[in-house]
Amino acid sequence: MMRAVGLRSGWTFFTLLICILISLLVLLLRHTTATQPHKKNCNLFRGSWIEDETNNYPLYNSTHCPFIEREFNCQRNGRPDKDYLKYRWKPHGCSLTRFDGGAFLKKFKGKSIMFVGDSLSRNQWQSLVCLLYTSQPKANYNTTRIGDVSIFTFLDFGVQVMLDRSVYLVDVVMEKKGRILKLDSIEGGKLWKGIDMLIFNTWHWWNRRGISQPWDYIKVGGKYYKDMDRMVAFEKALLTWAKWIDTNIVPSKQLVFFQGISPSHYNGTEWGQPGIKSCSGQTRPLSESTYPAGLPPSLRVQKNVLGTIKKAVTLLDVTNLSLLRKDGHPSIYGMNGRKGMDCSHWCLA
Repeated sequence: MMRAVGLRSGWTFFTLLICILISLLVLLLRHTTATQPHKKNCNLFRGSWIEDETNNYPLYNSTHCPFIEREFNCQRNGRPDKDYLKYRWKPHGCSLTRFDGGAFLKKFKGKSIMFVGDSLSRNQWQSLVCLLYTSQPKANYNTTRIGDVSIFTFLDFGVQVMLDRSVYLVDVVMEKKGRILKLDSIEGGKLWKGIDMLIFNTWHWWNRRGISQPWDYIKVGGKYYKDMDRMVAFEKALLTWAKWIDTNIVPSKQLVFFQGISPSHYNGTEWGQPGIKSCSGQTRPLSESTYPAGLPPSLRVQKNVLGTIKKAVTLLDVTNLSLLRKDGHPSIYGMNGRKGMDCSHWCLA
């Protein structure tokens, strides 16, 4: 089942998804919605971006976190403007106290946290690592990688923040026919068992074609297909994941979240600037509360599947508020510099 959560909030974007996640976690664990009924009608995900006047943003300086990968480190890559770092999300009628990394580490002492998904999950995994590290820069830590799983451990607290690269959530395997995307197989889920907190994400790779497509055939129900409607394939894969959740998750011991669709900005017509073909040069968010072009159809598919799950899964419904941040992408200040154009990932911090 989907769990509706009402909270108070106010954040800058690049750590917003993580901060929303943390806020949800703390309130879920403390059951504050039961003791503070006036919050029930406050939707954390509906609001607008406003300029912060407290000088409390960004929540950390990117130069103070040595773990940010080049593709997300826009300031180090030469982005000249900084105002995009100083906006905060203001839900309608809500407020939220500033994130405290030290308190978070104490709260989740001895716990394991795993992001599962594509490079957008890596984007958010690094954001949480930096939020925590910059709050406790003298804390002992360790970084390891086992297969596709990256692990950052805060040794003084026993907190593990992990990333499992699984771009489709379901399996991609080698067979005689070639690389097979198996929509009804999720053997990779063995890595997720026993994790205290799971944050899932997938969509970014579902429309990949040509040389960037990492499979040759789709397999489902014992049959092979050279291709199929990608939205149909996406739904079938999510339903397989949903069955895994209902079979394997123990709600009394584990928290499960699903990230909403993380949008790209390559078409200015969508936000009212016809002729603009990328996010390059965008320095301000949209001031409205809703995106002019509306929400992507993939989000509807995602929500429908989440609605079939019997176990508790909380949707981080950040799609609309992310759509408003056309200024938040690396653009030419990403991994490939001026030779590339990244309007999909997000700058850190």
